[in-house]
Amino acid sequence: MGKWHKIFETDLPIRAEIVKGVLEEKGIAAVILNKKDPVYRIHGTIQVMVSSADADSAIKIIDHEISF
Repeated sequence: MGKWHKIFETDLPIRAEIVKGVLEEKGIAAVILNKKDPVYRIHGTIQVMVSSADADSAIKIIDHEISF
């Protein structure tokens, strides 16, 4: 897998898990990168990353198939 590309960012872990799950159901490998401060847990974000080759498809899926 090539470079990773951030395709979704949130401060709620459950939303990141939902996005990752939907992408994986569609055959797109995704990982969650937690950039929240481990002590305070109020600073930072959680990012969903996919390979650069899958980024366009992943963004379309998020835009058209996931609503919060």
